[in-house]
Amino acid sequence: MCPSRLILEHVTSRWGVLVLAALLERSHRFSELRRRIGGVSEKMLAQTLQTLERDGFVHRDAKPVIPPRVDYTLTGLGREAAEQVWALARWTERQVPEVAAARAAYDEEKARPAATA
Repeated sequence: MCPSRLILEHVTSRWGVLVLAALLERSHRFSELRRRIGGVSEKMLAQTLQTLERDGFVHRDAKPVIPPRVDYTLTGLGREAAEQVWALARWTERQVPEVAAARAAYDEEKARPAATA
């Protein structure tokens, strides 16, 4: 498997996109991220953050206080990736009507009985 495909998979995964988008706004603590994203389990969020941190997109800042405080922020590389992914997400949202029309036309065409020769 090509290394760039694995990176692309991490950045464009369901939770990867949402984590990058949330962190594009500002840094977040784990619980804040979980609430902001919604619908993600603790396990999946932890795995996603760990993967993005390993890839150099996210910085994890653990403060030695009680109770423990951990903040997540984007690195320079992460900010660049987040901006690209977010641009694609916004483009996708703008294209929903056109895609819906294309799907309807396709479904209508497929629903017609085949012409007999």
